[in-house]
Amino acid sequence: MYGGGMPGGGGAGPQGAQQLRSSIDAGTDDEILGRIYNVGMMKRLGEYVARVKGHLSLGAIGVIIRTASNLVTPLLVAEATNRIVEGNVDGLTIAVLAYLAVLLIMFGAQYLETLHLSWAGQGILYRLRTRMFKHLHELSLSFFDQNKVGKVMSRVQNDVDQLQTLVTTDFINVAVNAITLIGIAAIMLVINWKLALLALCTLPVLVLVVVVWQIYARRAFVQARKAIAVVNDNLQESISGVRVTQSLSRENVNIKQFDAINKANLDANKRAAKLQGAIMPVTQMLTDSAYVLVLIFGGFQVLNGQMAVGFLIGFLLYIQRLGTPIQQIATMYTEIQRAMASGVRIFELLDVEPEIKDRPGASELPPIKGEIEFKNVSFGYVPGTEVLHGVDFTVRPGQTVAMAGRTGAGKSSIASLIERFYETKNGQVLLDGHDVCSVTEQSLRRHIGFVPQDPFLFSGTIEQNIKDGRLDASHDEVVEAAKSAGLHDFVLRMEKGYDTPVGERGGNLSAGQRQLVCLARAVLANPAILILDEATSNVDTNTERLIQESLRRIGRGRTCVVVAHRLSTVTGADNILVLDHGKIVERGTHQELLAKNGLYHDMYQTLSSATE
Repeated sequence: MYGGGMPGGGGAGPQGAQQLRSSIDAGTDDEILGRIYNVGMMKRLGEYVARVKGHLSLGAIGVIIRTASNLVTPLLVAEATNRIVEGNVDGLTIAVLAYLAVLLIMFGAQYLETLHLSWAGQGILYRLRTRMFKHLHELSLSFFDQNKVGKVMSRVQNDVDQLQTLVTTDFINVAVNAITLIGIAAIMLVINWKLALLALCTLPVLVLVVVVWQIYARRAFVQARKAIAVVNDNLQESISGVRVTQSLSRENVNIKQFDAINKANLDANKRAAKLQGAIMPVTQMLTDSAYVLVLIFGGFQVLNGQMAVGFLIGFLLYIQRLGTPIQQIATMYTEIQRAMASGVRIFELLDVEPEIKDRPGASELPPIKGEIEFKNVSFGYVPGTEVLHGVDFTVRPGQTVAMAGRTGAGKSSIASLIERFYETKNGQVLLDGHDVCSVTEQSLRRHIGFVPQDPFLFSGTIEQNIKDGRLDASHDEVVEAAKSAGLHDFVLRMEKGYDTPVGERGGNLSAGQRQLVCLARAVLANPAILILDEATSNVDTNTERLIQESLRRIGRGRTCVVVAHRLSTVTGADNILVLDHGKIVERGTHQELLAKNGLYHDMYQTLSSATE
């Protein structure tokens, strides 16, 4: 995180970001259900649906043909049975050929449905995820200070998946099942309306049972999802902290905790399983009741010559298909609510405005010499709480200035304001007389190299990570930057040299090596201003010495701002600013500050005593 004194990751984002935070942290996403049809959300979604309407139309045609074919097949079975009873070979042949033709049509329609609905779904996924990825890169750091990355990832992955399923599956399944129910009832009424009414008398009871079951089942399934989420959280924490666990010999404590959590998960899933197990026998019993009624009364009609035996078989086949659409519609009801809520959350995220953006009429920052000036700057991450209070200082071009002070004094906040990662509350930050708020973000940051406290490397090779500083750089320029940063000798000792993969987040390299790669990356960009934000706090003494030597080399001719926790890093700075509670309380060279016997002197003495 940026900023000394920043309270627990809280940031000062715009109102939209604050509202989104409350939404993201409101609870488990699976608990949040939206309206069954959200007009505003569907209008917004229409922009993405319009791009794939051709595939959706073809997929819908496939669905209609498949559903119609599925409704016709019991009739064809009935006709074939009647021809068998009559001994009509020609009629049987026609019925069988018609059945085969319908099956071929149904298979073709299913292929058309699956292919084009999949294409439509992937098209929606592609456009939504691309837009969200772009939008997230445009948002200010304050947004990420306020919102958990895991929850934001859920928006990009899970919520987009659910919204895609809503368009390409949920709505279509509800329509198909509704049409299937109506179609079955209509066909049965046409064949034999008396027997149809008798067969359908169990339908209202079946609908009521499924609706009531769905209410209780949703609660049970939500509890089961919450329980497994707790299990996963505990598992992740325990595995991540296994070294600490073993060092404290608290394996038994962790096992007992996990056992209790896992038992709660077991109980929640048992309750869900009971409900899941109960619905099938109940629906089967009601369906079988309709079977019995049709067999009894339909059987008498067949014996009395009032109905052909084939139509009795057709009735039984239709009854067999009644229960599934009702169950699916009840299940889809909750799924659609959940997907609607996902859609609302997605567009809520897309509506968040960046706090930091180019102002109207912002100009390109021309080449600068590297002068930095803070004029009465006040700043805070959250409204009502200031981290910096009336800060004034000037750094001349080519100078190395260091920020020193205890944790929370505001050192990193100053570094962040130079790059305009955040907006000042009052005052101005000027580079060569240009207010950082009056120039474009990209042109501003082209002139600044930044080396963070926690070195971050992207997947790829060492050379690719260094070239992120300037993508058009040649290999020789990469090598020169690595030499300036003190990295070159490390790289030569690796088997693949500059083509060595760094692994995820640079996991194949030590903390010191990762920091040197970040330093080389910043040097390659050849910025007028170089900022090192506590770049030596997580490295060993040898790497710290290398960084100090590198800083002396690369600092010639450019302005360097060094935010330091270790005072040994700043002793050679041209000027040291000592901060305390957001104010500059001392300034001068290392020797001048020691002679003042003030805060810097006390900090240095404490450090010296600790290293003796």
